[in-house]
Amino acid sequence: MGDYGNQDESAATDVEDGSSERARHRTMAGVFRIPDEMWERIEPLIPAPAKAHRFGGGRRRVPDREVLDGIFFVLRTGSQWRALDATGICNGATAHRRFLGVAAGGVLRGVVGAGAARLRRRCGDRLGLAVDRRFDGKSPLGGGKTGRNPTDRGKLGAKRSVMVEAAGIPIGLATDGANRNDCKLTEPTISSIPIERPQPSAEALQGVCLDKAYDHDFVREMLDELDFVEHIRSRGEEARELREDLGERARRWVVERVHSWINRYRALLIRWSKKPDNHDALLKFSFALITWQQTGVMR
Repeated sequence: MGDYGNQDESAATDVEDGSSERARHRTMAGVFRIPDEMWERIEPLIPAPAKAHRFGGGRRRVPDREVLDGIFFVLRTGSQWRALDATGICNGATAHRRFLGVAAGGVLRGVVGAGAARLRRRCGDRLGLAVDRRFDGKSPLGGGKTGRNPTDRGKLGAKRSVMVEAAGIPIGLATDGANRNDCKLTEPTISSIPIERPQPSAEALQGVCLDKAYDHDFVREMLDELDFVEHIRSRGEEARELREDLGERARRWVVERVHSWINRYRALLIRWSKKPDNHDALLKFSFALITWQQTGVMR
């Protein structure tokens, strides 16, 4: 009789453990979920899936919403793709396979462009720009667009160059190895803007704020050809003006703030992606989240 009682207790414990596990999965799936407002704007940009078999059949396709939630979980936590299996959000292999398609298809560039276009409609044709670069930490697995970091004992690392508009919304991105000169990323960063640039005029000049690393003649000539007004200053010069004139306001702090926002996504602190396209896709996803949050679509 006692044995049967022990079996009943163990069975009840298993049921409780199973229900608590399912509850934990539901909670995690609710926390790491793309807001409905943002999903409504992303869904039209996702291409329709191709039919796997001419006669139909097969297993049910995992909804795109669940896959996007899984990608967001990996971006936010920095976990491995296989760790998604234990969360109940989405299968890790499915999320990774669909992520590769998104990275190759340019969907995330369209998402960033849609957010930037919304900002332009709300704020008008303004384009005061700031460009800055930052080392993306270590890249222990190597891969494309990595190089030996001269500031970290020659360890492999990557560098990102980010362009933001006047309010600090990221709109341009270029990546390369950590040993790449900053000035070499100026042109690809500007060329990566996903929306049409407003026409500059004498009344509405478009300035670009850069630090001393971009103080080269070819950078100035390129900006002049693009009708940009360049503002290239060293950190020491800017600090002196701030001390002398308390009303002076730094211009490049907006791009440094964006770097801080990007670093909140742990998948970007250390680059584990060997393929540069996959790393760039995660960066663009973070850009989209930051842009939509700053435009008031999501909180």
